[in-house]
Amino acid sequence: MAGLLTKDTTLSYKATNGSSTYTEIGELMEVPELGGDPEQVEVTTLKDNTRRYIAGIKDLGDLTFAFLYDNSGPTSNFRILKGIQESGETKDFRVEYPDGTTHDFSAQVSVKMDAAAVNAALTFTAAFYLQSDIKITDPA
Repeated sequence: MAGLLTKDTTLSYKATNGSSTYTEIGELMEVPELGGDPEQVEVTTLKDNTRRYIAGIKDLGDLTFAFLYDNSGPTSNFRILKGIQESGETKDFRVEYPDGTTHDFSAQVSVKMDAAAVNAALTFTAAFYLQSDIKITDPA
């Protein structure tokens, strides 16, 4: 059946570079678009009647994930991501959808608290600066 609810979508990371184990980062609220469009490269010549283009390289941009704020302990989402930011390390990450499809990528992280408002949940965003392409693996 077509259609899939986003419930149970996860974001995980490899705590140790070279490890094969991913650890989930909790309280994920929003996953950005994953992928990109190639830029257009103009190849129009003086004999052409219309402009012509070929596909250039993809610009995947930065990935901004939204989280419900949790700073309750060393394995809380805010501390994990803030720690990665402060280390300056590039880490391996995985987005996994409920059907088992995965998107794997390497990135550096920048964390920022979102605005606080009356009677609202405290949230933060983490921008992931891609250091690799995004590898998509279909479910088994």
